[in-house]
Amino acid sequence: MARPEVLDRIKEAENAADDTVAEAEAEREELIEEAREEADRIREEAREEATEIKQTRLEEARTEIEAEREEILAEGEAERERLQERAQRKHDEVVEHAVELFTEAVHA
Repeated sequence: MARPEVLDRIKEAENAADDTVAEAEAEREELIEEAREEADRIREEAREEATEIKQTRLEEARTEIEAEREEILAEGEAERERLQERAQRKHDEVVEHAVELFTEAVHA
């Protein structure tokens, strides 16, 4: 093979190698971009899931707090009624005692 032919074949091989490297670099860049997009998608899904979990937990906490509030209010209402009944009994006792004292004072 003549020297110019060998040089031409070397240049062709170098050009083919350059083309292969360029294609590999382009493919690498494309794969990197796809990986970034996938990572962004995964992060966004994780954010959305975390937000949903947070909302669910907040709603559960609100429901629990409301149930506790209702229970406390019911207990307070029952205690208020007991105190009112007790006060009414005491009132009746005081009135009865006052009437007795008045009657004793009138007859004395």
